[in-house]
Amino acid sequence: MSSKEEIEENSISEGLLLRRNGSNGGGSSGSLRWVDGSEVNDNQEEVYDKNEEIIRESNYGSVRRRLKKPRRVDSLDVESMQIKGVNGGSQHKKDVPLLATLSLAFQTLGVVYGDMGTSPLYVFSDVFSKVHITSEVDVLGALSIVLYTIALIPLMKYVFIVLKANDNGEGGTFALYSLICRYANVNLLPNRTPADECISSFKLRLPTPELERAVYIKEILERKSLLKTILLLLVLMGTSMIIGDGILTPAISVMSAVSGLEGRIPGFNTDALVIISIIILGALFSIQRFGSSKVGFTFAPALALWFFCLGSIGIYNLLKFDVTVIRAVNPAYIYLFFKKNSTNGWSALGGCVLCITGAEAMFADLGHFSVKSIQIAFTSVVFPCLLLAYLGQAAFLMKYPQSAGRIFYDSVPNTLFWPVFVIATIAAIIASQAMISASFSCVKQAMALGCFPRVKVIHTSKEHMGQIYIPVINWFLMIMCMLVVAAFRSTTSIANAYGIAEVGVMMVTTTLVTIVMVLIWQTNLILALCFPLVFGTMELIYMSAVLSKILEGGWLPLVFASLFLCVMYIWNYGSVLKYQSEVKQKISLDFMDELGCTLGTVRVPGIGLLYNELVQGIPSIFTQFLLDLPAIHSVIVFVCIKHIPVPVVPQEERFLFRRICPKDYHMFRCVARYGYKDVRKEDHHLFEQLLVDSLEKFLRNEALDLALETNKQSQPEFDSNIVSPRDNSDELKVPLMRDQRLEIGASISEPSITATSGDEDLSLEYELSALREASESGFTYLLGHGDVRAKKNSWFIKKLTINYFYAFLRRNCRGGNATMRVPHMNIMQVGMTYMV
Repeated sequence: MSSKEEIEENSISEGLLLRRNGSNGGGSSGSLRWVDGSEVNDNQEEVYDKNEEIIRESNYGSVRRRLKKPRRVDSLDVESMQIKGVNGGSQHKKDVPLLATLSLAFQTLGVVYGDMGTSPLYVFSDVFSKVHITSEVDVLGALSIVLYTIALIPLMKYVFIVLKANDNGEGGTFALYSLICRYANVNLLPNRTPADECISSFKLRLPTPELERAVYIKEILERKSLLKTILLLLVLMGTSMIIGDGILTPAISVMSAVSGLEGRIPGFNTDALVIISIIILGALFSIQRFGSSKVGFTFAPALALWFFCLGSIGIYNLLKFDVTVIRAVNPAYIYLFFKKNSTNGWSALGGCVLCITGAEAMFADLGHFSVKSIQIAFTSVVFPCLLLAYLGQAAFLMKYPQSAGRIFYDSVPNTLFWPVFVIATIAAIIASQAMISASFSCVKQAMALGCFPRVKVIHTSKEHMGQIYIPVINWFLMIMCMLVVAAFRSTTSIANAYGIAEVGVMMVTTTLVTIVMVLIWQTNLILALCFPLVFGTMELIYMSAVLSKILEGGWLPLVFASLFLCVMYIWNYGSVLKYQSEVKQKISLDFMDELGCTLGTVRVPGIGLLYNELVQGIPSIFTQFLLDLPAIHSVIVFVCIKHIPVPVVPQEERFLFRRICPKDYHMFRCVARYGYKDVRKEDHHLFEQLLVDSLEKFLRNEALDLALETNKQSQPEFDSNIVSPRDNSDELKVPLMRDQRLEIGASISEPSITATSGDEDLSLEYELSALREASESGFTYLLGHGDVRAKKNSWFIKKLTINYFYAFLRRNCRGGNATMRVPHMNIMQVGMTYMV
C-alpha cells in the first residue's frame, strides 16, 4: 500500500536525526554524529546514508558507541524502551513470603472462583434435561465427562500453562495481544508501540531451529496485513464474549440460587422466581457504583464457607448413598454414555461444559493476584471440593434419579437447607460480581488500545488500581440481565446460551497462547502443536455441542458478541483512518520556518496545550488555531496521550519531551504515556504541574548536553579514552539507562563543565524564566474536533461504516475535554473534517 509506506516514511523521518557538527559553524564539517532527538530541532533533518559510519551519543554526551548501518528509530521510542517491562518478558520479581502467598490464595476464593464454584447448582440439572436417567451408565458417563473436563481444562491448561503466558503479571485476551504486539509489529491501532521492531533484536540468542522459526513467523505476521486483521478480530471476539459472560453469569447464577425456593415455599412458582431474581439483580448492579474495595477479604470467607459446604455435602452423599460412583474415573464410561444416548448425549455435552464456567477468570483476574496464589487456591481447595460435590450429587442420583431437575438442593440434608440456601445465594451474587468487574476491565483495556468508544471510567479505590466502575456498561448489563431472566424464565434455557460464550473465549485463549509459544517462548514445535491439538480439539468438540442449541437460546451470546465486535471494530477502523489522515496532512517544518518565531500572529503570555494523537509532526489542526485566534500563547506544547502495550507506566517515566523548531519558537512536543491498566487519576492542576516540572528538567538536561558537547570538542583527548573499539554489529544496542548516565556525568570534573561559555547558562535561565512566566499566566487547552468522512469515490460499505456508524459512535461517546480531564473554562476548540 503506497499510502501506508508514505505514513511509515513520514513517521521515521522525524526519528533519530543526523546532523553535521559543523553545520552551524565550528568543528569539522565532515564528521557525523547520531543525536537522540532531545537536543535537535524537528526542522533540522538530513538524508540518512546507510553506508556511512554513525556515532551515537548518550543524553549526556560522554559515552559514544560506533555502529555500522544502524536502524533509524524515533528518539521518543528509544526513551520508551526505558519503561519497565517493555524489553520483553515478565519482570523479575522478588520471592514473595509464603504467608503473603497464602493470604493472596485465600483472597482468590472471593474474586476468581465464584463463578466456577457455583456451577454445581445447575450442571447436572441441565445435563439430565437432555438425557433421562434409565441406568447407571447415564450417571457415571456424565460424571466421568465432568471429572475429566475439570482436570484437563482448568487444571492442566490454565493452572499449569496459560497462567505462565502473562504480560508482566497481567492476564486476559488483551494482555496476550499486547504481549504479541511487543514481539511482532502486528498492531493496527493508531497508538504506535514503542520500539516494537527492536524488541526481538534485544532477545537474540544462539541460532537454534526454534529461534529461526520464531523469526520466520514474526516476519509473516508483520508482512501480511490480513493476518494482522484476523488477529485483532480474534482478540475483539474473545473480549466481546467475556462481556457477554457479564450478562449471562448474573442471570444464571442468581436464578439457580433462588430456584431452591421452588418446592420449599407453597405457591412459589416461576413468576415469583423471575420477580425475585430481577429484584436481586437490580440491587446487585445498583451497588456497583460504590466499588469493590477490599473485595478479596470481604468475599473470601463466604466463598470459603461455600466450598466447605460443597465438599462436606459431597462426602456425606458419597458415603451415605453410593461410594462406587468413583468408578467414573474410568474413561470407558464416556464411551458407553455416548453409545447409549447417541444424539441426546451429544446435546447433553453442552451442559457438561458448564462445570468449567469461570475458568477464564483465573487468567483474566491475574493482575490482582499472583500465579502461585491462584495455583495454590485451585489445587488445594477449589479442585477437590468441586470433585467431591459432583461425586456426591452422582451418588444421590444413583438412588433418586427422579431428583435430577433439582439435584443440588434435593441432595442437601433437610436440616441444612436454609443455611445452605443463604450461602448459595451469597455465592451466586459474588460470582456475578466477579464477571461484572471483569467486563469493566475488558472495556477499559479496549478503550486504552483504541478499540472501544470513549466512556466514563470511575476509579473506585485509591489502593487498588484495577478497581473501576463504568456507569454506561453497568446499566447496560443490568438491563440485559433483567431482559434475559424475563425472557428465558428458567436456568436450563439460559444454560443453553451460556456455553457458547464460555467455549468461545477458551478457543481464543488457546489460539493466542499457541502464538506466544512459537513466537515468544520458542517452544519445541512438537510440544507447541500438542497444546492446540489436545485442548483445541476438546474445545471444538464442546463448541459443536453447544452450537446445536442455537435455536434453544444459543443465539443470544452470538448476538451479544456480534454487537460488541461490530462496535469495537468500527471504532478501531475509523480511528485508524483518522490517524492516517492526520499523519498525511501534518504541517511541514518548512512552512513553520516561513512563519517565523511569531507564527504569523501575536504571542501572548501563557501555555497552550494542544491535544492531538500524533507522536511525531505538527498536526494540521494547529493552522486552524492560527487562523481563528487573534493571538497565540508564548509557549506551545503539543500533548499526545499515548497508551502503550505495557500494564503500567511509572509516574516518573510518564512524560517524554522534544523541542519543535528553534529555541525562539518555544514549541515542544510532550508524549504522556499510560499503560493499558493505568487509570488517569490526576486532576488538571496536578497534570499541569507535572508537565511543567518535567519540561524544566528537559530544558536543564538539554543545556547540560550542549555544555558537555562543547567541552568535548575542546578536549579531543578525552574522547580517545572512552570511545570503544569499532563495533561491526548491525544491532541497535539498548540505550544507556538513567543511572548509567548519571554515573558517567559524575565522572566528568566540575571545572570541565564550568569552563564552557556562559551564553548557554544565560539562554537556559531566560527560557526557564519565560516558562515560569507563561505558567503563572495560566494554561489554555486547545482541542481539535476532527470529523471523518469517506470520499465520494469510496466503496458503499466504507461510506456506510464511516459516515453513519462511526459518526454515530463519535457523536455519542465522551467528548475530548472529558476524556482528557481538562477544565471546561479553559478550553478553545476548533473543528476540521478529514476525508478518508
